[in-house]
Amino acid sequence: MKIPVVDFGAYRLGREEVPNDKLRTMIKEMNKAFTEIGFVYLENTGIEPEEVKSVLDISKKLFLLPEDIKKQFTRSSQPSVPNHGWVSVETERLNPLCPGDLKEAFNIVSIQPDIMWPSEEVLAGFRRIMESFFTRCEQLSLRILRVMALILGLDSDYFVNAHKWMNGDKNATTLRTLYYPPVDMSSVKEGQIRCGEHSDYGSITLVFQSSEGGLQVMNRSGEYISAPHIPGTVLINIADLMQRWTSNLFVSAKHRVLLPPADDKNTRQSVAFFVHPDDDAIISCCDNSNKYPPIKALDYLNECFYASYGKRD
Repeated sequence: MKIPVVDFGAYRLGREEVPNDKLRTMIKEMNKAFTEIGFVYLENTGIEPEEVKSVLDISKKLFLLPEDIKKQFTRSSQPSVPNHGWVSVETERLNPLCPGDLKEAFNIVSIQPDIMWPSEEVLAGFRRIMESFFTRCEQLSLRILRVMALILGLDSDYFVNAHKWMNGDKNATTLRTLYYPPVDMSSVKEGQIRCGEHSDYGSITLVFQSSEGGLQVMNRSGEYISAPHIPGTVLINIADLMQRWTSNLFVSAKHRVLLPPADDKNTRQSVAFFVHPDDDAIISCCDNSNKYPPIKALDYLNECFYASYGKRD
């Protein structure tokens, strides 16, 4: 089974009225994707390829800076925003049973004015481009959450009401730009890949990829299938708290990024927008089934960080 492509044009950014026939089609197709595999490509979202290219280009400039400069912005260096900043290669183990992932990242957890960023002298335009893209992803994610509520026969703002503080200090939503450097196969540890098998932690994730392959998604049969870059689309996936929220109706699927072929020295890039409920939101089954006990969103996230980093800084 391939990951389906769904036309989101009827509710794209900038369009307020959704024709009923288009909405019904969207609901049907997205429901099938989220319940059968947990991933879907959305086309015609209103986020244009030029915007994504701008983010990937400025991100690559960041990752190619000398390490002593990047270290100034190391994740956890700001106590008030411990997940904001640069993450070096092999720092994370998204599969805790395997060696560290062969990737770098820069996390943006807030667009509030007191956050530390690379200065204009270090990297002109980085903050402006990333803050703008954060806002665009936030706007799109709220629209997706509304459609998801309608799929379940809920009020359209059912999920949105638990995501009121995105881009602030009461919500863990994170824009993360990722860089996979060329791989020296002679130094790869046993079981090591570019990004270990994992599922995401929060509500949903928006993923934008460069053309290089490697991303795979596990289907309900336990088989990995390719999730390639499709120009003009955004890859959306269900995350763990949303699976709990929907009593396992929507699927939070494991995914990974494999090593490239031995003779492939290309880099790989992606940008992910990890959507989380507000820290104090209590996640309980929306069908009142009590399949999972209620849990506070921040408590669940801290458990996940402990697994990836060994502790929550």
